Amino acid sequence: MSGVIIAVVAIFFAGMGVYGLVAPEKLVAPFGMRVTSADGRSEVRAVYGGFGLATAAALILAALDASTLRDGVLVAVALALGGMAVGRAGFYLVVETGLMTALLVAR
Repeated sequence: MSGVIIAVVAIFFAGMGVYGLVAPEKLVAPFGMRVTSADGRSEVRAVYGGFGLATAAALILAALDASTLRDGVLVAVALALGGMAVGRAGFYLVVETGLMTALLVAR
């Protein structure tokens, strides 16, 4: 069951990563942000796209590995989600807190 939880969180990050690379302007629009320059698009692609895909890859490795690597990846991603949740409100706070909790339970 824990592998399924990890896979679901990995799919979330992969989706965010692809969306961040393909449509950076649309990804940040719900936050009231506008991307108005090539540098801005690159930043959104790096933070949401690249980080999302890298996190998804790490989670997939963790789902396939029962060693200490698994625990390390899950705790690191859970802490990153917790850190992001601290600065959020409403829906995104609930999503990030929920994903963080799911990863810690999956350990």
